[in-house]
Parts: sequence; structure tokens; C-alpha cells
Amino acid sequence: MSSDCWSPFHARLHQLLQRRSLLPTRSRLLLAVSGGQDSLALVQLLRGLQPHWHWSLAIAHCDHGWRSDSAANAEHLRRLADQWQLPFYCQRSPEPPRSEAAARAWRYQVLEAIAADIDAALLITGHTASDRAETLLYNLTRGSHLQGLASLRWQRSLSDRLTLVRPLLGFTRAETSKMVQQFQLPVWEDSTNRDRRFARNRLRLEVLPQLRQINPQCDRHLANTAELLADEADWLAELTEQVYQQSLSEKGLRRSQLAQQPIALQRRVLHTFLQDQLQRSPSTVQVEELRQLITAPQGSCSSSLPQRRVAVVAGDWLRLQSVDD
Repeated sequence: MSSDCWSPFHARLHQLLQRRSLLPTRSRLLLAVSGGQDSLALVQLLRGLQPHWHWSLAIAHCDHGWRSDSAANAEHLRRLADQWQLPFYCQRSPEPPRSEAAARAWRYQVLEAIAADIDAALLITGHTASDRAETLLYNLTRGSHLQGLASLRWQRSLSDRLTLVRPLLGFTRAETSKMVQQFQLPVWEDSTNRDRRFARNRLRLEVLPQLRQINPQCDRHLANTAELLADEADWLAELTEQVYQQSLSEKGLRRSQLAQQPIALQRRVLHTFLQDQLQRSPSTVQVEELRQLITAPQGSCSSSLPQRRVAVVAGDWLRLQSVDD
């Protein structure tokens, strides 16, 4: 497990980091490590590149307490961190989270706190192109909008002081498996990854293997699609904000301004308007109902919205008001 071992994998990541400027020289990096193959491959690559980039590396592990071997998993990582001569931070959940969403929320809360304690501005995870492919498929089956299909980006801001970075999005899970074999990394197998009660596991264990029979490169192609969608989502978000600000006044949204826009942009502006007004994400049905009001007669209104409000047509304006008014 020598970090001195340079490989084509190291060269690829080195070039990728130069091209994307993801992990600046001399940064303090907090690596979120589970003990699985992706996270150990991440540590192996960053340790190998550390002499070239002069990073300060530390490892963090979150023990959800879901498995009987979770404490042993954490101890295994503590020994590895000692062997690698890297600082190690571990926290166990007071009680097992009740859902994947709750676990994720707790995990990021812990990681943000650790990063703040050690003054690390970058949190690094081992998400791969295969994870990105799974996320795209998962969100597609749930009827997600473009922003959801474009998730798992190379980086995103978690707070004013912390940015999440995913430098392994250029690698597939098959490639991290090869790294494990090449560098003889001591992976800790997580039994929950084989639990088919979780939708993501069924995608990983059942759906993607079938898709690979159609195209062995489907992980990479799906990840590339997510990348393209992310670029388009960013551009549309910029355009949406411009039109939204042009249409908005204290009277509401100017209908004549919206009527000139393509339908897709109308929906996005109305989604932003409702979200700002209601402080919650509106449903597709609610957005579509407002879109029909863009060309509706004077006095038309929508069905009841949250907080006992409705959208009404008042001249050239579309505005929200209380149902009691």
C-alpha cells in the first residue's frame, strides 16, 4: 500500500485535477472514508499525489451504527490512518438513523463540524462515474426535473467555509476495483450495500448489470449525460433568473413578459416565483396551473395553494393572494 507507487490511475487524476482546478496546491483536505473500495482508492490516489500538490490530508469516518460490525469497521480505518500517518476523526451516531435521508443529513452535519474544527475548506468524497450513473437513473425513475438529473457534480458548496469535491467522477467503480487489486487495499465490505431493500442497491446490483450487457460502457456514458445536463441546467438557471427579475415587480409577475418566453422557461420562472413566495418547492401540477393563467381572462385564479393562497390574474399581472381577501 505504498503511496510512492505511481500508476496510470495517478497520472489520470493528476491531469484531471490540473484541468479542472478542483484541489488547489497546499489545500487542507478532509477525506470522507467509509472503508469501501471507492474511498480507499481515493485515499491511495491522493496520498500518491500529495508530494506533487503539497496537500494536508486528514480522514473522517461516520459510524451510523447500522451494522453489528460498524465499530470494527471504524477501528480498521483508525489502524489504516495510523499506518498512513494521517489524522483520523470518527463519530458514531447516538442512535441508528431511520432512513437513508436521515443518515445522509447526519453524516454531512458531522463532516462539516470536523472540517470546521481542523480548518479544512474542502471535503472530499469517493463518488465515481458509476455513482453518477446510478443517481441519474434513480432520479429519472422518480420523475426528477433537470436539476435532479444533473446531480452529483464535481463540486458544490456546503457552507460559506466548506466545498464538497468529488475528484473520482472521472473513474468508474470497475476502475476503483482494479485499484484495490493492484494496490492490495484492505477493503471493509459493507453488508448494507447488498441489501436489496434499498432502491439504490437494486439499481447497482440488478439494473446496471443488465444495462452493461447492452453497452459495457454505460456507466461512463450515463455519467457523461449527467455532465451535459449539468452544464445545460446551469445555463438555464442563469437565463431563468434574468427573465424572472425582468418580469417581477411588487405587483407580481408580468404576464406579457412571460408570454414571450418558451414554455420550458415559463415553467422555470413560475417555479422560482412560487418557491420564493411560498418558501417551499412547488409541485409540477401547481406550476402548470399557473402557466395556464399567463393567457387566462381577467379575474381567473388557480386552485388553492399552500398557506391558503391562490394565484390570480389582475390585468397584466399574475400575483398570489390569500383566499380570505
